[in-house]
Amino acid sequence: MTTVQEDWSFDKFLPSDLDVGHAAIEELMTALGSAGWEGMDLFRIQMAIEEAVVNAIEHGNKKALDKKIRLVFDVTPEKAVMTISDEGAGFDHRNVADPTTDDLVDKPRGRGVMLMRELMNEVHFNEVGNQVVMIKLRSPEVPE
Repeated sequence: MTTVQEDWSFDKFLPSDLDVGHAAIEELMTALGSAGWEGMDLFRIQMAIEEAVVNAIEHGNKKALDKKIRLVFDVTPEKAVMTISDEGAGFDHRNVADPTTDDLVDKPRGRGVMLMRELMNEVHFNEVGNQVVMIKLRSPEVPE
């Protein structure tokens, strides 16, 4: 296992621009790789962070360039904590419909929150619903 010499942190306010958001995600993925993260853990983090950042830009800030998102990432070889905030009105995260039910299966809403909850060890929204904290613990290594 390759490990990073020191922990990595990122704390930035960014414009509501998908290209800028994706560049920040790439920085996170590079830091995770440097900290020895690999395989399914990296895949799960990338899927969840993509959902959270895109939701913040598109649904939270409605792509308004005068609004910012805030990304706070803390990476160690054993744990990744990712906080994504937007300036939008938020949403009621306690009442997200199950997108796998028959009447919603072909509707595009609600899948992101479900994915984040499935892929991360912990997902916490603030009361307003315009901030999410996702925590991923490194999976135990499986001997070959």
